[in-house]
Amino acid sequence: MAQRVERLRGRAGQRQRARRLRRTNGLCERCQAEGRTALAVVVDHIKPLALGGSDEDSNTRNLCRDCHLEVTAEQFGHAQIAGRAGVTTTGRPTFRNHAWNLNGPGGGSNPGGPSPRTPSRSFVCGGRGLKVKSSGPDDG
Repeated sequence: MAQRVERLRGRAGQRQRARRLRRTNGLCERCQAEGRTALAVVVDHIKPLALGGSDEDSNTRNLCRDCHLEVTAEQFGHAQIAGRAGVTTTGRPTFRNHAWNLNGPGGGSNPGGPSPRTPSRSFVCGGRGLKVKSSGPDDG
């Protein structure tokens, strides 16, 4: 049985992570095994620390974000949503069936029209709270 190694923190931990990523030139090991190339962003523990794994180099592998999410879901028995791809740079979900991406009541965008949460009248701050901004002779 391997001797348990104390996990490094701080700058020593950062140097250790950089050294481990250099081991595969910063590429994902799972993707390479399948003939793809992806940038590794996570040093993953083959046997997770939470399940009794050690923090030794021999218990680590370099993974891209997608592989890490998949492996972690498998290791901890979580279900993954098929086709879920995260969010765009604007924060909008990229999952096609997410409520924000569906057209209709309560979801999706309406090009050229107001969103369901857009107020129909403009409000301005007066001395004593909000007042409806007058837009014509009928508003008072």
